[in-house]
Amino acid sequence: MTSEAVRRVQSGSPWEESFGFARAVAAGDRVLVAGTTSFKGDVLYGEGDPYEQAKVAFTNAVEAIAEFGLGVESVIRTRMYLTHQRDVDEVGRAHKELFDAVRPVATLLVVENFIDSRILVEVELEAFRGPDQAIK
Repeated sequence: MTSEAVRRVQSGSPWEESFGFARAVAAGDRVLVAGTTSFKGDVLYGEGDPYEQAKVAFTNAVEAIAEFGLGVESVIRTRMYLTHQRDVDEVGRAHKELFDAVRPVATLLVVENFIDSRILVEVELEAFRGPDQAIK
């Protein structure tokens, strides 16, 4: 795959620059979105609220695929990482509100912790671009 066939977008997350990664990468018929939290710039939205953090994190991830002209209907896989098993229902509720009509495959894992202890939820998603959707 040539470098012209791959496009990357940044979101401004402080970790993107310091760790050297992109928020989303379009390659071929896929758009992959990196682990995304409820941070917008230096502000964490929904501190202490797993439902709100999940909503904002998924919104941030969907905004990344919008850079490629895609929306929620293009999402085929989601991954949710939580620090507490007690938050499964709240994060699941946020997922259902956004993806119920789409029904992507989904993975939900409980992990020990994240880079910032206030983060309760981190999400990833993968979207599919049909053959008629060129890299934008």
